[in-house]
Amino acid sequence: MEAATPAGVVRQGRRRASGALEGEVLAALQRAGAPLTPREVQATLPGELTYSTVVTILSRLHAKEVLTRTPRGRAYAYAPLTDEAGLAARRMHKVLDGRTDREAVLTRFADGLGEEDEALLRQLLSGGVPRAR
Repeated sequence: MEAATPAGVVRQGRRRASGALEGEVLAALQRAGAPLTPREVQATLPGELTYSTVVTILSRLHAKEVLTRTPRGRAYAYAPLTDEAGLAARRMHKVLDGRTDREAVLTRFADGLGEEDEALLRQLLSGGVPRAR
């Protein structure tokens, strides 16, 4: 059964999880490899998203400093600021920046790493493994 959601999405079945639509839009932009307008993003996504929904999601991602935007005709073209690994690193930095006891956060993080990740982190910190840019 088709149902229209308040977010302007018409599709079969269940609603998307919170943040899933932003993830889909971001993934579409990363796959494109070039800046896309809202109309172009809309065309790449499954389902029937309204244009205004796509614009809202792109605007939110831009406000979160995840996307850049440049004028293209009467619209903006959007592109990711970084790849998936870069976005994950930015989120980690934001979490760390929001805490007063950085040592405790980093200690708990390191304590929770598996042996392989711990060894990799040690190599990265000692300069033993080339850093991805």
